[in-house]
Amino acid sequence: MRVLFTTYPEKTHFLSMVPLAWALRTAGHEVRFASQPAFTDVITQAGLTAVPVGRDADLWQLMNRDLTWIGTGVNGLPIPYDAAEWHPRDVTWSYLKDGYDIQVGRWHKMSNVPMITDLVEFARSWRPDMVIWEPTTYAGALAAEACGAAHARLLFSVDTFGVTREHHLRLKGLQPPGERADPMADWLGGYARKYGFEFTEDLVTGQFTIVLLPRSLRMDADLDYLPMRYVPYSGAAIMPSWLRERPGRPRVALTMGLSTADHGAGYGIDLRSVLDSLADLDIELVATVAEAEQRKLASVPENARLVPFVPLADLAPTCSAVIHHAGFGTLATTALNAVPQLAVPWDGDGPALARRIAAQGAGLAVNSGQATGLILRERLLRLLNEPRFRQGADLLREEMLAMPTPNEIAVQLEERVASHRRPAMLGGR
Repeated sequence: MRVLFTTYPEKTHFLSMVPLAWALRTAGHEVRFASQPAFTDVITQAGLTAVPVGRDADLWQLMNRDLTWIGTGVNGLPIPYDAAEWHPRDVTWSYLKDGYDIQVGRWHKMSNVPMITDLVEFARSWRPDMVIWEPTTYAGALAAEACGAAHARLLFSVDTFGVTREHHLRLKGLQPPGERADPMADWLGGYARKYGFEFTEDLVTGQFTIVLLPRSLRMDADLDYLPMRYVPYSGAAIMPSWLRERPGRPRVALTMGLSTADHGAGYGIDLRSVLDSLADLDIELVATVAEAEQRKLASVPENARLVPFVPLADLAPTCSAVIHHAGFGTLATTALNAVPQLAVPWDGDGPALARRIAAQGAGLAVNSGQATGLILRERLLRLLNEPRFRQGADLLREEMLAMPTPNEIAVQLEERVASHRRPAMLGGR
């Protein structure tokens, strides 16, 4: 069968999709990966065939100019998706309606409109049997419906989008008929009619959802979820020679993620303070710090090794603990290696993931705004000295290993295509 993957140009989201794309290729299926033109090199570096669509639009550039542009809510997630973690009685109709209006007008249009027309044209010409899309790349759902393909979201985090949508639909049904505003349905429905079909909720949450988180870390809506084991992939990587040697003392990794380094957004912690607070501990601290940030440091403690990048899949197995920003890829790679983790989130889905790691017992969490060097030191010592965190990490690893591999999911997707694929929609203007 033919499978089309698509995402807006965000590297960390793309990396989570690559293992399934390769599983499908090695199973004999044709795979293409569509994104904006500037993202082509990232796709081809992974050995996948890129399909440049539309024009380039840089979401990070806008966010760097105006940090309030995306409308961050009370717990780090964009409005209204922060409501996904609230008790249903605390979620209000006006908050969701206004929040959707903000995000459709800013984030979702910014990420999708540049790709939609070109992506639909490609899908209608190439005729994929399935489209797999990043959970906010609604252009993928539109292209799939326009050509009759089955389609699914590939969800790499908690499903704030699905749960928020569930709240919205529940409250929408309670409003008077003339007051049931739905910015998502209005926006996506306009494109649906243009291409010859009607809006359905599949355009927002997919016909089904492939999810990479184990059950203990998830937050689900009443949707069809297909679990898949996370497979670490960080792009082009070289294993340094020093990593082949067993460390002589407990090794601790400190990493604040690819996105911040790639986009020059800085870190959510005071790196100098953290290094100083850990300087007298009998550990080997390996910190992945962008070269620009390294140059800002007057000195480096003797127990610290600073490197711009090292593949975490190789580093984590040698560690006794990992301090990180609670990005999905870092968190999942650490969990897969049964290493206790100290999550220090600052925005996005980080706080939600960090809370779940702490609740599951595989680590501790502290918000970056409160993460002084002394607090991180105290939490790290607990991870290193209290056996319960290693036990929790072991349980989390077992849970992840019990999930179906991408190769197993590739077989299941063939069955899903048979039940979801529809005749091609070739009408519309």
